[in-house]
Amino acid sequence: MHTRIRRSAAATALALSALLPATSTVAVAADAPAATGTEVSGQVGVEYFPDPAGEGARTRVPADSPHTQPPTNPRQRTAAEDGEVVAIAETGPTADRLDVTIIGDGYTAAQQEDFLQDARAKWDAVTDIEPYKSYEGLFNVWAVQAVSQDSGVTGDPTQDVTRNTALGSYFFCDEIERLICVDLDKTKSYADKAPATDLVIVVSNSTKYGGAGYSGLAGDYGYDGVSTLSSDNAQSTLIAAHEMAHSIGLLADEYQYDGYGPYPGDEPAAANVSKLTADRMAAQGTKWSAWLGETDPSGGVVDTFEGGDYYEYGIYRPTANSIMRSLNTDQFNLPGREAMIAGFYRSANTLTPVTDPATRTSRFARLAVTLADLSDSALARPQLRWYVDGREARQARGRTSVVPAVLGVPSGRRAHTVTARVVDRTAAVRRAEVRGIAANSVTWTVKG
Repeated sequence: MHTRIRRSAAATALALSALLPATSTVAVAADAPAATGTEVSGQVGVEYFPDPAGEGARTRVPADSPHTQPPTNPRQRTAAEDGEVVAIAETGPTADRLDVTIIGDGYTAAQQEDFLQDARAKWDAVTDIEPYKSYEGLFNVWAVQAVSQDSGVTGDPTQDVTRNTALGSYFFCDEIERLICVDLDKTKSYADKAPATDLVIVVSNSTKYGGAGYSGLAGDYGYDGVSTLSSDNAQSTLIAAHEMAHSIGLLADEYQYDGYGPYPGDEPAAANVSKLTADRMAAQGTKWSAWLGETDPSGGVVDTFEGGDYYEYGIYRPTANSIMRSLNTDQFNLPGREAMIAGFYRSANTLTPVTDPATRTSRFARLAVTLADLSDSALARPQLRWYVDGREARQARGRTSVVPAVLGVPSGRRAHTVTARVVDRTAAVRRAEVRGIAANSVTWTVKG
């Protein structure tokens, strides 16, 4: 069987809800930002970063936008077809990839080539960051051309500037200058044009710093999250890298708010926050116990640092800083990297069958698979093995095509199984449960 793990919309929403502070059960500061969640009464939660080198904040905003343009006259032809899809990176079948859809806003018909250049540049910048860089081969990336009436974004450079655009991107959302909001229904109408969509990035045509992250959307929109960012501001790229980590790695925010006080809930599900001190974590062998004391790419060593998941006390994060705490770094800490790799493999497979596993084949028919291209990876270490009736055929290690008879499938009436299995032996994974996720297999029934 070709094993494919993809979260259902309901499962994703439940998993993401575990990342949110339990504000409904405790008293918090009256001006505390609301948590991200699914749409309620026309509003959704968003995360934004008011300082390009600082920590995040949260608020609730309308799901629509007052700045979207009216529907295009179907008889009107433009220099670029509205809704045209261009493959930025097509690395494999959508069933075996994590599919990112990038949509432009504030680009006129004459600016669609500019959008495609910006989309490629933003994706290149995101995949310069580990572990996105090492696992780029597990992503398909689709650019959807949204033709806007006006060039640019509402609120750029000042709040009084209004532009009529396809998705209604606008700064000063909720009166917050650096918060870029969009119309989520309009966004979905374009995202649905892509072959598949797991995550959305909206590139708004602007040099001004800003962006936002919507997560927990799967139940309403069919994909996990939407990140917004300005096209020509390099610092905005980190917003997308951070926001995608909530949806892919199910990572919690590692910053806290003044006045939130002690963490009130049970042990959080997110891999990068815990109620356990280092001693208790090590004794229980849970969370990031396998990484304690290791030198971390974000600086310092992995330990338990108090404050995270929005609360000040009684909750710990793995490192003093990371991209999940502040955008003054582009580094995930080691537990965060591991959680991201687990997330890649929840929605993508390294191994894809070429020969249909649903059809019984003969012992002289060649079986073939393809592997995601992770050859330039600094982290990934996929290992391909072949098995006959559960026993490894060691002579076939690493081969992408085999003949069952040569593998050792005997003649006779009895049917046999041949299995191709890939396991990622990356040193960036230490937890056994993640190692199990970082594997997939294909099995054929072969006539003896």
